[in-house]
Amino acid sequence: MPVELIVPPMGESITEVQIGAWRKRPGDPIKRDESVVELESDKATVDLPAPVAGSITKVLKKEGERAAVGEVIGYMDEAAVVASAASSVPEAKPKAAAPAAPKPKSLEAPAPPVPAEAARIMPSARRIMAEQGVGVEAVTATGPGGRVLKEDVLRVAHVEVAKPPPQRVVEPERPAPHRGPRDEERVPMTPMRRRIAERLVEAQRTAALLTTFNEVDMSAVIAMREEYKAEFQEKYGVKLGFMSFFVKAVVEGLTQIPRVNAEIRHGDIVYHHYCDIGIAVGGGKGLVVPVLRNAEALSFAEIEKRIADFGARAKENKIALDELEGGTFTISNGGVYGSMMSTPIVNPPQSGILGLHAIQDRPVAREGQVVIRPMMYLALSYDHRLVDGREAVTFLRRVKEYVEKPARLLLDL
Repeated sequence: MPVELIVPPMGESITEVQIGAWRKRPGDPIKRDESVVELESDKATVDLPAPVAGSITKVLKKEGERAAVGEVIGYMDEAAVVASAASSVPEAKPKAAAPAAPKPKSLEAPAPPVPAEAARIMPSARRIMAEQGVGVEAVTATGPGGRVLKEDVLRVAHVEVAKPPPQRVVEPERPAPHRGPRDEERVPMTPMRRRIAERLVEAQRTAALLTTFNEVDMSAVIAMREEYKAEFQEKYGVKLGFMSFFVKAVVEGLTQIPRVNAEIRHGDIVYHHYCDIGIAVGGGKGLVVPVLRNAEALSFAEIEKRIADFGARAKENKIALDELEGGTFTISNGGVYGSMMSTPIVNPPQSGILGLHAIQDRPVAREGQVVIRPMMYLALSYDHRLVDGREAVTFLRRVKEYVEKPARLLLDL
């Protein structure tokens, strides 16, 4: 009896999803609760587990297509596993006939079936695999999101892209033709990427964004981290990083300048008497911002553990939807990618976001002398409708002061 594969509820604000990679193909044996297909929403990517043991008999929605919550996207047959197992019993083979003459490869031959665990294959790469007889297991994917590109297949098949013969330019003013490959690839924008784009444009259109900058001497934090990192990791099982210092400093700054932690709601100012700090982390599907709830009540170790957990689960697209919702302030660390200076965009309805950048040794003046110190630029973007320049600058100075003298965070000064 056919069993329906139905898009499950994804959250109260999500009404449709985009079909990701089908992890199982029709006829593949599937265990109960084993992942069948990826479902991509504007907030997260989740796996749809098999409701029964069996195999897929029909796929109604292909990769890249959209489906509504509650819609049927395919069918499974619970009895298919039994049939598959029975068909696997070896039978007596007749005497092999003389091999037939090999058929010439057709340029229009369809691509070979792709195993469920294989990476996504671009159309041009799939065509060349069919032409050259290259199996997907022999190809190493180098494209974004684990996609197999045309160049990946050519590298395995040892086939060079044909280049046009050098042409003589008759008219000097006319540019020479481009001799490199000029392939294009068109892929659908994921729901998460589309939602990020919508929110960024919304922030630029509705908020009065302004950014103020400062720089912080990281010497004291680096020295404290170096002195206690081994003991800290041994006791708590997690590394002592820089983010916990900045989270603590931000909490102190938000407590003293509460408007940076507020939001505009239906013409009113809503002050949050708690600090839910969003931490931007890179994930398998792009940047996500899970939230540290009640960061004001967390210790250094608890902050580091939760951030490490967010980072690990973000790479596997396993951040839960409720962990991405809410937040009263955001910290984005572009320094891990080498950014020296940027103007981060506020995540509505929040009123502020702190951008961290790369640490670099720079000459600075200290007590009349030029010395070399590890310095970091800080950038605070804020909604000027709610936060005045004086409040924004004061908040950023508070963060700078606490990071440069981290002992104040421990002494509650």
